[in-house]
Amino acid sequence: MSTFRFQQFGVRQGETAMKVCTDATLFGATAPVAGGERVLDIGAGSGLLSLMLMQLGAGRVTAVELAASACRDAAANFAASPWSGRLELVWRSIQDYATDCDRRYDLIISNPPFFEQHTKSGTKLRRLARHADRLPYAELVPIAARLLCEDGCFYLLIPVHGVARVSALAAAAGLRLNGRVDYAGYGHSQAKVAALSFGRRPEMFVSRRLVIYNAARLYSEESTRYLAPFLLRFAAPAPGAEPLLE
Repeated sequence: MSTFRFQQFGVRQGETAMKVCTDATLFGATAPVAGGERVLDIGAGSGLLSLMLMQLGAGRVTAVELAASACRDAAANFAASPWSGRLELVWRSIQDYATDCDRRYDLIISNPPFFEQHTKSGTKLRRLARHADRLPYAELVPIAARLLCEDGCFYLLIPVHGVARVSALAAAAGLRLNGRVDYAGYGHSQAKVAALSFGRRPEMFVSRRLVIYNAARLYSEESTRYLAPFLLRFAAPAPGAEPLLE
């Protein structure tokens, strides 16, 4: 069974279509968690983001996932984690979940299906995970706006070409774009994805670029600062242990 090991938890991903990747891990590591938040993870997959947010100090996380295969991985990952009592897994579409949900969330996070109007390829599970057929932005954004508390933050990762469209949908739903971080693989690379922060109340808009690598397998100083509490490569060796070789 394929498991990606982090310092404080593991992510079993043998059945999940979308595996652990650098963009998603960095997205989770930079989530705006102050401590104690009630969080909704939309399209939770294997539960990676939910687990990262718990490590950052969230109070409780409700993870909603449609794919049964991903739910099996997420359930195992939640049960094996240090926060099993504060993680709730819901096997439903977010559309169905939102119809009778009477909760409001301090933070809503999503790394949604993102290939709208692109040619499908690969395995069926991977196609469903990567394409927005079942969760188009036009449905995701109003749902997030409805379930977000007054002072809450809607935080999502999307391709940069979708930023203008999602921002317009958010504005129509009463949400303002308060922050944007473009992830670039290297200093010379164009950013392909952006982490966006939306809220009901106006804040000073902050837009910046985050370079992930200085060279192959060499994280930048900024990405290292975010990833160091999570990735095993940054863990301090136990007393008397041999150092890890890269």
